[in-house]
Parts: sequence; structure tokens; C-alpha cells
Amino acid sequence: MRVKLSNKSGNWDKTEKWLKKQGSSTKDIVKILQEYGRKGVAALSSATPVDTGETASSWDYVIEQDDRYLSLKFVNNNKTSTGIPIAILIQYGHGNGRGAYIRGRDYINPAIQPIFDEIEEAVRKEIVE
Repeated sequence: MRVKLSNKSGNWDKTEKWLKKQGSSTKDIVKILQEYGRKGVAALSSATPVDTGETASSWDYVIEQDDRYLSLKFVNNNKTSTGIPIAILIQYGHGNGRGAYIRGRDYINPAIQPIFDEIEEAVRKEIVE
């Protein structure tokens, strides 16, 4: 999930002033993202189809911060020898090298959507309250 504020004209001064006035700090939101990063990793790990278990245990999260945004990304570090993420092959399907196609299985979206909803609610509460 990535939340990014951008604008081709004008600026975000009024919005940033309002957010600061609300008392929430970047540190508070980072804590929320860390909490839900861990929850997201657990949800993705448990939803990942298991053969060897390596893909299921290879989920992680990264929080990136710039002066204008915070970003929470979920990553899976289990890759083929050519660098293709196996989690993506499971999600969208792939050829098996012998002419057969292995159909994809949508396991990422159902696992992570409730986490995204919880993040939205938690950040909203932090900013507004």
C-alpha cells in the first residue's frame, strides 16, 4: 500500500498545517504502519499456498519515508533463479516449462484487503482524534 500526496500546482501547506494541528506525528503513523506491517506479513504468510513453505515464510514489509509521504510495502523475497518472485507466479499463474499453464490463485488480495482497511481506519483515527 502506498499513500502519496502529489499535486502539479499549488502546495499542501494548509493540509500539512492542519495535520500538525491535530497533534499526530510521523512517528505515531510509523508505529501504526509497523503494527499493520507485522499483521500483513502474518496474513500473507498464512494465506500463501504451501509446497515447501519457503514462499510463505519469505514475506516481509518495508516502510519508506520521504518528506511528503510514508509508504508501507509488502515484499516476498523468494524468487526463481531468474529473479521472478514466486509469490507473483502463484498469484497470476505461469507456464511450467513443459508447455502446460499453471493457473494463478488470488490469495494476496483477500489476505491483505482487511489489513488495508484496518490501516485506513487506524490512521484516520490518529489524524482526526
